[in-house]
Amino acid sequence: MNTYTTILYQVEQSVATITLNRPEKRNALDNRMLEELHDSILHAWKDRDVKAVLLTGSGKGFCAGQDLEAFETEVGEEVRGHLRQRYKPLIMALVEIPKPVIAAVNGAAAGAGASLALACDLRILADDAILIQVFSKIGLIPDSGSTWFLNRQLGYSRALQLAIEAEPIPASRCLELGLANRVAPAASLMREAHLWAERVAALPPLAVELTKQAIRQAGHLELTEAIDLEAELQQKAADSNDFREGVTAFREKRVPVFTGR
Repeated sequence: MNTYTTILYQVEQSVATITLNRPEKRNALDNRMLEELHDSILHAWKDRDVKAVLLTGSGKGFCAGQDLEAFETEVGEEVRGHLRQRYKPLIMALVEIPKPVIAAVNGAAAGAGASLALACDLRILADDAILIQVFSKIGLIPDSGSTWFLNRQLGYSRALQLAIEAEPIPASRCLELGLANRVAPAASLMREAHLWAERVAALPPLAVELTKQAIRQAGHLELTEAIDLEAELQQKAADSNDFREGVTAFREKRVPVFTGR
């Protein structure tokens, strides 16, 4: 694994915690951070000891989005290529990693920072956290997958309103809208996030991976196609050692030991 300068990476209790670590910039994204984030997610993907990923930010904010100072020197006028070459691989890695990814959102998740949070499978927000699509305030459109995530999670009208009005969405409202799974007091956010991630990591890894795959694809399938996909994935689960262990443990009235095989 590479040595990182803009993020922190730690594995404990089968949870890989990735922390954006440019607190003086509210964890704004420059090219180095984008590269290191992508690399760390791929590393967690390949590490069999990692069963869940927790993404958070250091300091007072989760992520302020694109670093606008770096934007002038690193991007210039070629925005299209920057989004495709830097942001797209990162967002796709977050979505496609078979392990569950939890965002612990402290402070503001703004612009592309909101996209990072929305790309995660699950979200826990501090009670003083906000999500905000700031793009329209500077004459841009939401990017890094935000239009896709918002539309699928909220529907067209709400997604459009939040995107063009660019108003902060407080944690309580995020919970009401389904953009957050849980809200925690800011002082205990990371403790609760880690405990949640550890519980998720203790679930049968293969079943979680296959369930994530099925639910991700269900939004693009007809019902008959979804049932067929479930049948294929269920066969993989039924053929696994984890299934046999789960049934045996149930019969023996003990805690199962799952290996993801």
